[in-house]
Amino acid sequence: NFWFLHTESPCTYQSYIQYSKTTSSQIICMFLRDLCKGKPLDFVFIIDSSRSVRPSDYEKVKIFVTNLLAFLDVRPEATRVGLLQYGSVVQNEFSLNTYSSKADVERAVKAMDHLATGTMTGLAIQYTMETAFTEPEGARPADMHIPRIAMIVTDGRPQDTVEEVAAQARQAGIQIFAIGVGRVDMNTLRAIGSEPHSEHVYLVANFSQIETLTSIFQSNLCGGILRMYYLYVCVYVCTCMCVYVLGTDLCSVMDHQCDHLCVSTPASYMCRCRKGYTLNSDGKTCRSQDPCDMVDHGCAHICANVPGVLGYECRCRLGYELKEDVRTCRRIDYCDLGNHGCQHDCVSSPESYICRCTRGYVLNLDGKTCSKGYKLRPDNRTCKSKSMACFHVLLSAVR
Repeated sequence: NFWFLHTESPCTYQSYIQYSKTTSSQIICMFLRDLCKGKPLDFVFIIDSSRSVRPSDYEKVKIFVTNLLAFLDVRPEATRVGLLQYGSVVQNEFSLNTYSSKADVERAVKAMDHLATGTMTGLAIQYTMETAFTEPEGARPADMHIPRIAMIVTDGRPQDTVEEVAAQARQAGIQIFAIGVGRVDMNTLRAIGSEPHSEHVYLVANFSQIETLTSIFQSNLCGGILRMYYLYVCVYVCTCMCVYVLGTDLCSVMDHQCDHLCVSTPASYMCRCRKGYTLNSDGKTCRSQDPCDMVDHGCAHICANVPGVLGYECRCRLGYELKEDVRTCRRIDYCDLGNHGCQHDCVSSPESYICRCTRGYVLNLDGKTCSKGYKLRPDNRTCKSKSMACFHVLLSAVR
């Protein structure tokens, strides 16, 4: 389901015919070079230029952008292109009205420098909405009904919030494509991208795979079925090029790193977990489900996972016992258990009990029994217990 062509010379239709005659029927060569003519767009690229993007990967993003430009009819009266990149701040590289030809746009993209700072994705979306898609920056008036397209490419978690500002941008009429690379939270991408998510939200394993989306975006941006002059991919240098097309099972050809199950979507894939497990926030790994987190258990103290129909049971902290409702707890009166052995009085404590003696008696060393009798000391004010070395001060009634 994926195709490649390895050639050392420029492609021609004749070379394709000759190549196809000598190649296995399982290898199909495709050439995508139709332009989106007749469909004007206001198109803004939003590029994550954070420090987590390696310099070599940053160059791959620039190549991806220039390859997408091949499908666009870049002219002032046709498609206008702007681009901004962001890290801790937003840097506008060029506006919709800066360049009037595709060649100028391509040169500007190739000349971009990596910011290598933070990841303020929400700030970049806000700038796109409030500045990039304004008439002074080259956006055409809303009453002309020119589609406003924003394509964001990111490889990490935003350091700011994106949900609210992305929703505002979509409500303002901006169609947002969200491309995640690597361990990006899929929920974040969905919060950014327009509906339906199957057409606007994409996730690839690494920057080397981002080129697999080129043909898909040609279809989404130009509309309808992919239009092509020839059925082959033209590669002008001695390289191998993989092109994934609609219907490809990406789980079978990509390093998805899913802990349990990989499920292909029309343009990407998603990880899922087997029954009894929940997907972690990294979108890849799975953890055992905690029934206590999934139900309103009503336990007053502790909910513990156990085998069985419910999958959990309520327990109490030390010093408490479960009531008859098997939900709430009451303090344990250890003295009521009847086995304390105290000769006189038993007093419950949070974790156990202690024995005490009535007035005139002292507790013996065994902590249970009591002895009577005191011996007056020579000072005629203090008494010494006969059984223990504790002293009691006799207070005079008349001070």
